[in-house]
Amino acid sequence: MDRISLSLGSGGKLMREFLRTLILRHLGNPCLDGLADSAHLEIRGRVGFTTDSFVIQPIFFPGGDIGRLAVAGTVNDLVVSGIKPLYLSLSLILEEGFPVSDLKKVLSSVREAAAEAGVMVVTGDTKVVRRGEADGLYINTAGVGQVVAEPGGIEGGDVIILTGSVGDHSVAVMVARREFEFEGEMESDCRPLHGLLPLWQMGVKWMRDITRGGLATILCECAEGGDVPVFVEEARVPLSAPVRAISEILGLDPLYLASEGKAVVIAPRDRAEGIVDFLRSLPAGKSSAVIGRIGGHERKGEVVLKSISGGLRLLEPLTGELLPRIC
Repeated sequence: MDRISLSLGSGGKLMREFLRTLILRHLGNPCLDGLADSAHLEIRGRVGFTTDSFVIQPIFFPGGDIGRLAVAGTVNDLVVSGIKPLYLSLSLILEEGFPVSDLKKVLSSVREAAAEAGVMVVTGDTKVVRRGEADGLYINTAGVGQVVAEPGGIEGGDVIILTGSVGDHSVAVMVARREFEFEGEMESDCRPLHGLLPLWQMGVKWMRDITRGGLATILCECAEGGDVPVFVEEARVPLSAPVRAISEILGLDPLYLASEGKAVVIAPRDRAEGIVDFLRSLPAGKSSAVIGRIGGHERKGEVVLKSISGGLRLLEPLTGELLPRIC
């Protein structure tokens, strides 16, 4: 079979063959091999659960593809909620005519990202729709893990830490879409953040991965949700050279560009140095930095940014979609 056909979605012998020769060949493990409708899992203590869907276009981009993105996005939602990821489900919505060779690449990416994060794909589903109804491939996931920490308790004086440069994913997708000419190297930061789990034992109070809406929107949600004033210094926000250059050329504000492998962390001031040292010891955390604090002004529920020029401006959540279908 070279391309997905509608008859695949009808179940029966063809579907079983598809599952054996493609899904199990790439993702097979003791939980999944039986191809049951559900998986029986060994988990002790409190359980965390999340779900997500991925419709990125194009499905292949510099630094990753929809498969790696699906694993990373689901794992990261668990990690920043104080949950150690353990198991994933994977549901594929395939369009008639989709190349099987591309599906093999996506499944290989799923397998590699899952191994990297230490999780298993234990159940899933496959559906096929008519040509032109799904733009190739959509993925839905669910993630289950063990609760290891309870976020909360933000106070005045706590510091805001960024785990690395922001905006790389948005720019990588724009490059893949050929929306402008760019001769340099640009890759998405798409990666699982399981390496941040030890931060919960280091005193971190709150964490959020930076996806749609970018850093500015995440900070606004933090300020509003905790009813606290947030103060950030633009000069301290790390940016890669390509993101900085493309933002200047296109007139984009990098604070609203998405990442898929970075997080905002809030911790007590006296823990900041140790946390930053730990982050900088990680391959993806070399540019981590303290970028602001809780407090610094009197406007509870709002974010004030000190610009590079020294002025102050109020940050607001992103309205609308700056770059649709990036995840």
